[in-house]
Amino acid sequence: MQPLRISLETAQKLAKVLGVPIEQIMHMPPHILINKLREWEQKEKRSGSS
Repeated sequence: MQPLRISLETAQKLAKVLGVPIEQIMHMPPHILINKLREWEQKEKRSGSS
């Protein structure tokens, strides 16, 4: 599997937000990354509305 085609800065921001190592972000399949971002978004919505 090839690394995601995202910039280093984007990978660093995603790693920080999702709490995973940058290497894992770079080699994560795109559909899994999208699912993790959806989960994070839902968590933010729940915590933000309290």
